Amino acid sequence: MVAMSGGIDSTVTALMLHNQGYDVVGITMKTWDYATSGGGKKETGCCNLDSFNDARMAAVEHGFPHYILDIREEFGGFVIDNFVEEYIAGRTPNPCVLCNTHIKWSALLKRANALDCDYIATGHYVNVREENSRFVLSKAKDLTKDQSYVLWGLGQDCLSRSLYPLGGYLKTEVRQMAYDMGYKELAKKAESYEICFVPDNDYRGFLKRQLPELEAQVADGDFVLTDGKKIGKHRGYPFYTIGQRKGLEIAVGKPMFVTKIIPETNTVVLGEAHELQQSEMMVAGLNMIKYDSIPDNMPATTKIRYKDPGTESILMPEGDMVRVKFDHSVNSIAPGQSAVFYEGDDVVAGGVIRMGF
Repeated sequence: MVAMSGGIDSTVTALMLHNQGYDVVGITMKTWDYATSGGGKKETGCCNLDSFNDARMAAVEHGFPHYILDIREEFGGFVIDNFVEEYIAGRTPNPCVLCNTHIKWSALLKRANALDCDYIATGHYVNVREENSRFVLSKAKDLTKDQSYVLWGLGQDCLSRSLYPLGGYLKTEVRQMAYDMGYKELAKKAESYEICFVPDNDYRGFLKRQLPELEAQVADGDFVLTDGKKIGKHRGYPFYTIGQRKGLEIAVGKPMFVTKIIPETNTVVLGEAHELQQSEMMVAGLNMIKYDSIPDNMPATTKIRYKDPGTESILMPEGDMVRVKFDHSVNSIAPGQSAVFYEGDDVVAGGVIRMGF
């Protein structure tokens, strides 16, 4: 079973496996109906009719079945609710990780079992291998496209049945394959990095539409400096993120950044760039991948955001969390975002940042 979004990566994945002799079943998942959210932009990315048609046409042209899987109800009830709840809690969520972990792979495995499919495959740029009775997720050949950071939440049951044919290729090679397969327009198709249910990238507007009373409830909170001095009013703490500089609408005479969000008092703390630097953090909600546990004082490279190159660190388990001590300070540790621990190219484990200090 191949998850087909209609984009270049999933299309090439499906056709590669088909050409290798697999009996392919294409599945396109509809996760979100953007028209119902009240946004000002038409549907884009993976959930629009053009994408569905592109996926279906590829399947029809190559003679394998294709189905559209409507998972809007399970997606919305979990991913959207969590997205809103995290911002209300003063954190910055990572909905794509949550969706991959709890919705998409769960939906794929459920349907794969129903249709007698041995494997599920996607167009993600990662690699998986079996080692020491565990299935290990590792970085792709193309490090500029590597997506291991967003798949850290997948369990061993998912990894054991997942195929990632693109993990050993560069993106340029995949574009050439699409071109050679006769998909010349697809080979030139631009990529979307938007959250599927916020295609206009206006998460603040999305929150307001989900919670119409929110703006009035949180308006006129205090901007304060790190010493507690009040310096102005803001629009409401959920509308700010750690590290934010633009759109603060307050003049202090020097560049200021959001360094802390305190939802209990509707307070947003501002500081200078150096005040965003922290050397430790706590990470919860761990999912073990390479090993079944993290030994004390384990060295690892830790990524705290998707495009983060990673920082050398020491991992110290504390109960059901891990304390991460960085070799040098890192910038803008944001509670709610994912932290992923690497040993070389291999993902050791991942979790959700609870606090930095």
